[in-house]
Amino acid sequence: MTAFSALNALPEAQLANLSELGYHEMTPVQEAALPAILAGKDVRAQAKTGSGKTAAFGLGLLQHIDASQFLTQSLVLCPTRELADQVAKELRRLARYMPNIKILTLCGGQPFGVQRDSLQHAPHIIVATPGRLLDHLKKETVKLEALQTLVLDEADRMLDMGFADAIDEVIAHAPAKRQTLLFSATWPAAIAAISGRIQRDPQTIEIDTVDELPSVEQQFYEISRGGKIGLLLALLSKHQPASCVVFCNTKKDCQAVCDALNERHQSALALHGDMEQRDRDQTLVRFANGSSRVLVATDVAARGLDIKALEMVINYELSWDPEVHVHRIGRTARAGQSGLAISFCAPEEAQRASVLAEMLNLSLKWQQVPSGVSVKPLEAEMATLCIDGGKKAKMRPGDILGALTGDMGLEGTDIGKIDVHPIHVYVAVRQSVARHAWKQLQQGKIKGKSVKVRLLK
Repeated sequence: MTAFSALNALPEAQLANLSELGYHEMTPVQEAALPAILAGKDVRAQAKTGSGKTAAFGLGLLQHIDASQFLTQSLVLCPTRELADQVAKELRRLARYMPNIKILTLCGGQPFGVQRDSLQHAPHIIVATPGRLLDHLKKETVKLEALQTLVLDEADRMLDMGFADAIDEVIAHAPAKRQTLLFSATWPAAIAAISGRIQRDPQTIEIDTVDELPSVEQQFYEISRGGKIGLLLALLSKHQPASCVVFCNTKKDCQAVCDALNERHQSALALHGDMEQRDRDQTLVRFANGSSRVLVATDVAARGLDIKALEMVINYELSWDPEVHVHRIGRTARAGQSGLAISFCAPEEAQRASVLAEMLNLSLKWQQVPSGVSVKPLEAEMATLCIDGGKKAKMRPGDILGALTGDMGLEGTDIGKIDVHPIHVYVAVRQSVARHAWKQLQQGKIKGKSVKVRLLK
C-alpha cells in the first residue's frame, strides 16, 4: 500500500493530522480514488462500508474548501441519520488542522427550527439526508449556488429507500459546474443510470468488496423457525456477551424478537425503520453506553452504528446478499479485534447458506444445538439519564460530571459515557446509583439552572 505522503496535493498540516489519527497508508479505494478526486475529477466508486471511502472523499473535498468564504461549498448526501452523523464526525477529524471550518448535519427527526438557526451562518460543508435537505432548499434556508463538491454516499441504499426523485430535486438546485463523487457498495443498473445523468466523464473505480474476515469465528446452527427464540436465549445465556447485535430481515421480526427477549429478562433494545427518530437516537446512545447488552436491528436501521468493542453478532435470519452478511459480521472484528458471528439457518434456508458459502469461499461450521441450558438474566451494567438542554443550552460533559460528582455525591467511577446532542444530554450511570442520580438531578442545578431529567426505560 502507498503512504498518504505520496500525495503531493495534500498539505503538510493535513499529512501531520493524518499521522496523529493513525492514518499512514492508504486503503485500496483511497489509493485508487484520491488522485482523481484531488484533481477535481468526477469519480464513481464501488466500495463498501469500512473500505476507507469517507476519508477518500473527505480529504478531497476539504482541499477545495475556502474557509474564508462562509458559503456552502460541499454537500454529502447519506441514506440515514446514523450514517450522516458518522460521516460528519469523520470529516471533523480530518478537518482538525483547518481553523473555522463549519460542518453541519441536516437530517429528519431533529427540530427544523434548531437547524434553521444553525444555518443563519452558512456551513462550509453540509452532511444530510435527501428528504430534510429538500425541506430546507424549498424554504431557502439552504443555498447551493457556491457548491463545488457533491458526494452521494451509499447511493445504492438511497435508491433502495426510495430517494431517487429527492436526489434529482436536490441536484436541480446545485450548479452544473461542480465535482460529483458517487460511492456505492453495489452497482445495479439504476446506479449506472443516475451516474450517467449527474456526472461528467467519471473515473470508475471498482474495489473487490467481498472479503474474508479471518478474525471472525463464524458458527452456523440449523434450527427451525419456531426454535430460534429458544436457541437465541440459550446462546446469550451461555456466552453472556457484554454487547451483541441480533440481525433480523424485517421490522416485524425485529420488534417481536426484542419483545421476546425482554420477557425473559434479557437487556434488549430494538432498532428499525418504524421507530421515531428520537427513539432511534436514544436506542443507539443506550446501546453504545452500556445501558443495554443486546440490540435487535434491521440492516438499514443499523447502518452507521459505531460500536468499537462488539463481542458478538447473531444473524437471526440469513441475508441473501453476501455483501450484507460480510457487513453484519464485520462489526464484531473492528480495530484488529477478534469476534464471534453466529448464524441461524432454518431447513428451508439451506440454499441461502450454500450461496453464501460459495460466494465467500467459506467452509460452514455447523454446531450442535445446545439442550438443557438454563436461561440466565442478561442485565446491563449502566442506565441512561436524559437531560433537557444540550448544545443549544451550551452544556458540556464537564458541567454534567461536575454536578454529579460535586454536591450530588456520586463517584466518578459511577458515571460512564456522556453524549451531548443538540437539545438533550444523555448520561450513562451505574444501575446501582441510577435512581439516586435521577433524584439528585431533579432537585439540583446544572450551571446554576434547574433541569428536566428522565431515567430512560
